[in-house]
Amino acid sequence: MTVRENNGQLTAATAGTPVTEVIARELGVAETQVASTVALLDEGNTVPFIARYRKEVTGGLDDAQLRTLETRLTYLRELGARKAVVLAAVEEQGKLTEELRGRILACETKARLEDLYLPFKSTRRTRATVAREAGLEPLVESLLSDCTTDPAELAASYVTEGFADPKAVLTGARAIVLEEISTDADLVGEVRERFYTTGSMSAGVVEGRETSKEAQKYRDYFEFSEPFTDLPSHRVLALLRGENEGILQLTLDPGEDAVYQSMIASARGLEPRGDAADRFRAECVRFGWRTRLQVSTGVDVRMRLKERADAAAVDVFARNLRDLLLAAPAGQRATLGLDPGYAHGVKCAVVDPTGKVLDTVVIYPHEPRNRWEESVGALARLCAAHRVDLMAVGNGTASRETEKLARETAEKVLAATGHRPTPVVVSEAGASVYSASELAAEEFPDMDVALRGAVSIARRLQDPLAELVKIDPRSIGVGQYQHDVNQAMLAESLDSVVEDAVNSVGVDVNTASAPLLRRVAGVSPTLAENIVRHRETHGAFISRRQLLDVARLGPKAFQQCAGFLRIHGAEDPLDASAVHPEAYPLVRRITSTTGVEVTDLIGNSRVLSSLRPEDFADETFGVPTVTDVLAELDKPGRDPRPEFRTATLAEGIEKVSDLVPGMILEGTVTNVAAFGAFVDVGVHQDGLVHVSAMSDRFVRDPHEVVHSGQVVKVKVMDVDVERQRIGLSLRLNDEPGPVGASAGVSAGGRGRGHGGKSAPGSRQRGERGAGHGSGGRGGNGNNGRKGRDGRGGRDSRGGDRTGGPAAGSMAEALRRAGFGR
Repeated sequence: MTVRENNGQLTAATAGTPVTEVIARELGVAETQVASTVALLDEGNTVPFIARYRKEVTGGLDDAQLRTLETRLTYLRELGARKAVVLAAVEEQGKLTEELRGRILACETKARLEDLYLPFKSTRRTRATVAREAGLEPLVESLLSDCTTDPAELAASYVTEGFADPKAVLTGARAIVLEEISTDADLVGEVRERFYTTGSMSAGVVEGRETSKEAQKYRDYFEFSEPFTDLPSHRVLALLRGENEGILQLTLDPGEDAVYQSMIASARGLEPRGDAADRFRAECVRFGWRTRLQVSTGVDVRMRLKERADAAAVDVFARNLRDLLLAAPAGQRATLGLDPGYAHGVKCAVVDPTGKVLDTVVIYPHEPRNRWEESVGALARLCAAHRVDLMAVGNGTASRETEKLARETAEKVLAATGHRPTPVVVSEAGASVYSASELAAEEFPDMDVALRGAVSIARRLQDPLAELVKIDPRSIGVGQYQHDVNQAMLAESLDSVVEDAVNSVGVDVNTASAPLLRRVAGVSPTLAENIVRHRETHGAFISRRQLLDVARLGPKAFQQCAGFLRIHGAEDPLDASAVHPEAYPLVRRITSTTGVEVTDLIGNSRVLSSLRPEDFADETFGVPTVTDVLAELDKPGRDPRPEFRTATLAEGIEKVSDLVPGMILEGTVTNVAAFGAFVDVGVHQDGLVHVSAMSDRFVRDPHEVVHSGQVVKVKVMDVDVERQRIGLSLRLNDEPGPVGASAGVSAGGRGRGHGGKSAPGSRQRGERGAGHGSGGRGGNGNNGRKGRDGRGGRDSRGGDRTGGPAAGSMAEALRRAGFGR
């Protein structure tokens, strides 16, 4: 059988329902939209290009829908190809019936397909194989039909080599039945589904580990049980991690054995009949469940739970990363980056408005050297000499002390020059990774590794997107159990997020770095390097058309990337906009109709608002494209990112012991997880706003309320200085009480830890506190724990529970907690 293709998809002749029909049904869109999009993807078009410039072809599918479509297309094509292989293999054995062909073609999942293929797989010799070769199948038929003769008597006539007595013969007959049970596709599927929908996971501590320090972060799971369908992503990953670390022992409880045994008996005709072979049938049923299906479906269910947890965790990471990448840029302003530290000093770097390094220095204002005044003077001279507008302070070790230093420096500069630089606390997540990277070494070959981090901190305040693209997204640290999830899935998802973010903003081709350019649609790493090399050799680009002069940048790559690359001060003002060059003739037609030249038309809302897209639509440019072009002309090169704003940290609040329940503070959301959000209020440690303390309404997903990088006002609900735990609420009218939503925080270092108890005055039913604890650099992590109702019970709406790891080094602590720095 050959695999025929039609527009890149397997046809119904080999794959059942057409791929486009399946995807259209799943997305809730017309099949024509899916078919057109598939054609575009098969032609080599990128998702950002299709989403922005082919709306009339796709019917307006957005980038999220396109990403889902692309993922499902890959899966279904792989499924179709596997169906063809299975069909060919079964047909070669001469066992392919029309009924089986139809069932294989109708498969919608790979798991179902493999179930059907089980009986036909070429496997090693089994006990059932040996029994069949010994001629025991007629005995099995006799035992499974109405049997009036004692099975042992029947078996006696089948004694042969390898089966020396009736008992051995009956064992061989049973092996044949067991294999038929384990390869019954319908039965396996039904058992698997029931196992998953009605079973539960139980956990207990491994004997002898309950008092160990490493086990304390999992103490909420020492006596634990919850249905599979209620287990949230982060809890599944926490349980699996505890098992991997040898602390927890997990058990998958499918429920009553009798139910599954009844399913097997009914499916295979093994019900009691009151005859001589009832005992044999009962043994087959019992063995079939205990030694075959319970084991195999348990593995399947565990894999399904892990895949579900991975998908949810990757989604959380992707959404946080998108928020971070699209955070408000401070813009092209001279910036002083400060990478805080104690013994090794504060590393400082001044960059000009374009990010070029102007000066660097290391100062020692803190313990043990305490050169405060000398450091203030050094910073003031840097600020005055380079007319610094912003002072970016990394949020790690000694952050608040360094921010205080920056504020004092700013006042001194104001008094001397009349110009006051603005101190801003900046996330330094991933800065150390960048500093030691090959890319940083190429960019700053003669600069000390420590100073590179200060440069990165300064630049990420100017333009978070442009700087963060230089770092592996997995090192930015906005995920949940990021080291426990499927790394290939995580990398693919995060790469898509970065690509979509970069293309939604657009890139200045004359200033962009190669790492930023390679994220532009249609630009490969090689093309990115070639663009930079061409720019350095021939000078700045003055026209988009000049991109075609770049080595190996052909018409297809130009089509994909041109609309996302901006050339400010170009000969054609449209080159600085998101209008694609292929739509320039449309703009010329608009200018001809209005009598207004392009330069005067751009930004002319009065004229543009009077135009009707329908009047300019034709066979080449549909209404969606004309609408987008008019909007872009009205506000050319508009940045989708919000206006720059920073949190105002309270004076005198520098450590956890300075916090008092009832305080209302401003802070920045540093991370959003499934159970809540972490907020930096300027005390070195993040506080936790549990999902139940986010709103007066029920909140299913914290992303509905907050996003990473958002400035919020929070109320301090609970402070545990000894264990460095902070509980916060977004409901400013909440009253602090003995039960608070607190976040466990590790002592020491730049690591932030998070733990939790039940939320203060919780108005959200069914939620329990959640937590993560992570050890700081050189410090000890404090375990995060949830609030209990006395039994750790869960009401009908489910809950949120997780243990936070305690740890030593920052890297290990954050690796365990799933929040990498």
